[in-house]
Amino acid sequence: MKTVAIAIDEETLRLLEALRSSGRFRSRSALIREAIRAYVTHERRQRVEARERQVIRRKKRLLDRQLRALVKEQANL
Repeated sequence: MKTVAIAIDEETLRLLEALRSSGRFRSRSALIREAIRAYVTHERRQRVEARERQVIRRKKRLLDRQLRALVKEQANL
């Protein structure tokens, strides 16, 4: 594992200490590693969702037609 030095303001440090003292994390480092992993996961999910929204916007007419056909088919059952 590599060591990285960072500067943190007092308020953020208090928040970190409060979370660390909850017992879930062994150390500040463990807490910060988990927070970074969660942030990266969130950012990746945001990018995927943005691409999906873009595809849906581009394919809106096709999706609308397919939806109407499906509803019509279900109504005839």
